Amino acid sequence: MSTTSPQRRAAMFVGPDDDPRLGAPSTGGERGMLVGFLRAQRSTLVLKCAGLDAGLSRRSVGPSTLSLLGLVRHLADVERRWFRQVLAGQDAPPRFSSSAEPDGDFDGAVSDPVIVAEAWEAWRAEAAFADAFVTDAPHLDLVGEDSWRGTVSLRWVLIHMVEEYARHNGHADLLRERIDGAVGV
Repeated sequence: MSTTSPQRRAAMFVGPDDDPRLGAPSTGGERGMLVGFLRAQRSTLVLKCAGLDAGLSRRSVGPSTLSLLGLVRHLADVERRWFRQVLAGQDAPPRFSSSAEPDGDFDGAVSDPVIVAEAWEAWRAEAAFADAFVTDAPHLDLVGEDSWRGTVSLRWVLIHMVEEYARHNGHADLLRERIDGAVGV
């Protein structure tokens, strides 16, 4: 008789002692919960990309340019847009895409150590800016103006960011499984 049992596809990607996502609060105030959910989603992206190096740029399936590295670059630009441009009112153009290259975040995601390092550095910087902005914000009803949505609150942006990461982490699940067979949530 086997001493191991089959695992579900939805098993944890890492063990509970190594999972940085388990520290999010499940009680308490709204700001703490929203920040906790966003941090957990960011941590999921990091876990899905861990240990891949050159594999980060592997495309899902042609003709798509979707890759884990592309997701990192895309999410750096998304964080930058919502927190720096919309809420903080900064003149902060996207790092990886432009009007001339609207899909530059994905198209430019190539297997080059400099490109990979630049993507992670940008993503970490934008997440750190967002975290500091949220911490310093007087309340969740703080607003900014967006050309796409109009007036948006910090609360809306945080909810949107959780949704944005959750959607793309679903892509990351499939990309990671295609790269090396690793599955789990």
